[in-house]
Amino acid sequence: MDIDGLPDIECHRILQIWVIENLKMVPVPEKVYGNFFEEHCYIILHSLRTTQGAPCDLHYWVGETASAEAQDTVAAFIQRLQEVLGDRTVQHREVQGHESDCFLSYFRPGIIYRKGGLASGLSHVESNIYSIRRLLHIKGRKHVSAAEVELSWKSFNMGDIFLLDLGKVMIQWNGPQSSITEKARGLALTYSIRDKERGGRAQVGVVDDEIKAPDLMKIMEAVLGRRVGSLQVAMPSRTVNKLQKANIRLYQVYEKGKDLVVQELATCPLTQDLLQEENCYILDQGGFKVYVWQGHKSRPQEKKAAFSWAVGFIQAKGYPSYTGVEVVNDGAEPAGFQQLFQTWSKKQHKNLKATGKLMQVMLDAAKLHSQPELAAQLRMVDDGSGKVEVWCIQDLGRQPMDSNHHGQLYSDNCYLILYTYQKLGRVQYILYHWQGRQTTPDKIKALSSNAEELDLLYHGALVQEHVTMGHEPPHFLSIFQGQLVILQGPGGRNERGQPAGTTQLFHVQGTDNHNTKTTEVPARASSLHSSDIFLLLTAEVGYIWFGKGCSGDQREQARMVAQFISKKNKEIVLEGQEPPNFWESLGGPAPYSSNMRPPEETPSFQPRLFECSSQMGCLVLTEMVFFSQEDLDKHDIMLLDTWVEIFLWLGEAVSKGTEAVVGWGQQYLRTHPAARSPATPIVVVKQGFEPPTFTGWFLVWDPYKWTNSQPCEEEVEASQEAMSHVSKITAEIDDFHVSSVPGNGLAGPLAISALSGSQGSSENEPELGPKADTSNASGSASTNSHYSSTGYVVSGVLPREQLMYQAAEDLPEGVDPARREFYLSDADFQDIFGKSKEDFYSMVKWKQQQEKKQHGFF
Repeated sequence: MDIDGLPDIECHRILQIWVIENLKMVPVPEKVYGNFFEEHCYIILHSLRTTQGAPCDLHYWVGETASAEAQDTVAAFIQRLQEVLGDRTVQHREVQGHESDCFLSYFRPGIIYRKGGLASGLSHVESNIYSIRRLLHIKGRKHVSAAEVELSWKSFNMGDIFLLDLGKVMIQWNGPQSSITEKARGLALTYSIRDKERGGRAQVGVVDDEIKAPDLMKIMEAVLGRRVGSLQVAMPSRTVNKLQKANIRLYQVYEKGKDLVVQELATCPLTQDLLQEENCYILDQGGFKVYVWQGHKSRPQEKKAAFSWAVGFIQAKGYPSYTGVEVVNDGAEPAGFQQLFQTWSKKQHKNLKATGKLMQVMLDAAKLHSQPELAAQLRMVDDGSGKVEVWCIQDLGRQPMDSNHHGQLYSDNCYLILYTYQKLGRVQYILYHWQGRQTTPDKIKALSSNAEELDLLYHGALVQEHVTMGHEPPHFLSIFQGQLVILQGPGGRNERGQPAGTTQLFHVQGTDNHNTKTTEVPARASSLHSSDIFLLLTAEVGYIWFGKGCSGDQREQARMVAQFISKKNKEIVLEGQEPPNFWESLGGPAPYSSNMRPPEETPSFQPRLFECSSQMGCLVLTEMVFFSQEDLDKHDIMLLDTWVEIFLWLGEAVSKGTEAVVGWGQQYLRTHPAARSPATPIVVVKQGFEPPTFTGWFLVWDPYKWTNSQPCEEEVEASQEAMSHVSKITAEIDDFHVSSVPGNGLAGPLAISALSGSQGSSENEPELGPKADTSNASGSASTNSHYSSTGYVVSGVLPREQLMYQAAEDLPEGVDPARREFYLSDADFQDIFGKSKEDFYSMVKWKQQQEKKQHGFF
């Protein structure tokens, strides 16, 4: 195909978008990013150049009604771009309505599908932004999309959000079965359209209850006509559950003569060594997504054919045509691809000793508190020097343990360990649920119920971590200061908790008081390991056995542990020099592992954040790629997977119990395609009580975010209440009487005329804010583009002195404290911010907040 040359790629920009038109890549204005015309194809390049060597993502998006020629053209451009960008690029195919989580994560608060194609001149920006008349169907909880639908009541349903956009007036209608989260996300998209496309000058109202919003309903009926009949039920959204995503198969792909051979190699769990650098492979994730992996030594012609191979594979399998496709290159695999494998290690490790260096910092609790990213990497909230309380589960209740025996746990029991510490002057808690390997289901159930009772006593402030014997996290080990001893049970025990008159063998692991654990193992020779140290206790004497591979730090720590466990005299025994009595106590010599244990390698998987929901009993996950604290909402249950542990974050409005949420975490591990260990620690964190081991995985964390922000319900209610007073608009509608609308239910021309604006004002020059109305200042003033629920200003422009550096209670009556800058005159606004209001409101929200703080408007 003869296509034009490539446009310039601006390497400093994170996101760049082009639309394909007349065999050219035409740049899309940044102001309208997130708007996609259904008749076109687009190319999207996302690059995190802040991280050296980080892969970039290259997407091509296919509109619902895009022509075959447009699709062939965009595929040709993608191939050219891939050659220019190199092998650090991940290629994606996106189909309208079925986009990947990665793609949708670029566009906050959502994407908008627009009917038809671009007008002549390829302008995404409307020439007359106030002449718009459209109905948007808004769907989604985390990843929101809005599609233009027929301007009719027939388009509405009971469960979704709809936006009637009339240029100067924007009315959000919330389906009676929609959730508060969907309402809030829809409102965020509505505000985004107002700010970006109308410079913040449109009026926004919400219909959450039709009976309570008669004025807004009058406007809607003037445009849409009277509603006849009842609303239809919302169609269930297309979701893919964890079970489907776990069904993965790996195929090798190669050409044999003129034939393409696709040979199945393996099913889950997959291992990284299956991928050979000279070959290409297709990884089928249950028909949800198809990956093509290209080894860096594979042939160039094979790399060029990757997309066509994937499309052919989808057709051969009978999968839907919208099935996602990703082409990944050897060494630039995204996190979602890596985590389909049981293990994944990078081919080049820059600093193998980094973990050891980090562990030296662990003792400095103040540094862990001030550097949460360090706490997260080490899995340590502090140095373990806080207060420790231990309860043993007995007779389905909890029995407090004597402090002298806090570190003695039995494998046939369950324990609750409450750890109290201070972080920056605030008391915080971690409640560990420790479950022995030989415990019973009844005790596990009692463990959970007793934990819930403790959480109620502490008013929900407990971070709860579920720990299985043998998989204790670092901080759990540190709180026992090297004295954690896990004993076998049941059996008769003496006053120190030891089985009376028996031989015991203990496996001692650790190099200092912060990482040491001692576990009783079967007293036989096959339990030994040459890399470790074992303590053998008999009725008469004790032996400390040093394997050939143990270090000096291990030996020193083992001596301290042995003294704590038993006061008997102990004989040092070196591997290979054991006395006969040693072997006799173990029942005679026997083969044991003599291979040197390789150093434990920290997994290199990137953390991933998901929103959790359930559909027909199956867990459904929505990933937040490039996640931030903004992705956490009070109504959410979020899962943060750091690979070594699972965090489940509960928003304050979540009613689901901790036990049920932990069940989701267990289902996530059980159905994971990489065959994850079910003993992976699961940590339940509640909004407002996040430990640094959780917050450290976020690039930025504001501990005061939720104390300063407006709740979702209040935001929706404020907009609903404010727009219920749109008296001027109502008066315009009353001029032609809604009752005179034609009998077929359609809106007449007078209705459209009235909503387009007053005859005396230009559609392109709306009023900046509320105008004075001397005849009825209390009630008939037109309203600002974002309303305060407390009152209305009687003047659209206020002096800067009344707005800058003022407390909310000192502002003039009716001024919205969150948008006080809007009441400035155009000249004052330009003088203070150095830009127009339109340019200001087209910026992303955090940039607006930053400038408002800088100039005293926050």
